[in-house]
Amino acid sequence: MRDYEAMFIIKPDLEEEAVNATVAKFQDLVTGGGGTVHNVDRWGKRRLAYEIADYTEGIYVVMDFSAESGVARELERVFRITDEVIRHLIVRKGD
Repeated sequence: MRDYEAMFIIKPDLEEEAVNATVAKFQDLVTGGGGTVHNVDRWGKRRLAYEIADYTEGIYVVMDFSAESGVARELERVFRITDEVIRHLIVRKGD
């Protein structure tokens, strides 16, 4: 298994329950694929450096996890098709 860090920005106009459900969905995706979520750090609502899809703010979340590369690819795919996510990035941590 490899260590990864995923950062994603959720739309700022969502209710707290919807934000929690979105974060839980991604955690379940990692654990369901045999991975382990080490830490989920919610930075909260922050101003974006530039406007994305008419949003000037977003809810930042950083998730540290260990998983096989197939799980990281699946997470990337789900990030792309999830309407609540306006930006995402998955980085493999150094060995």
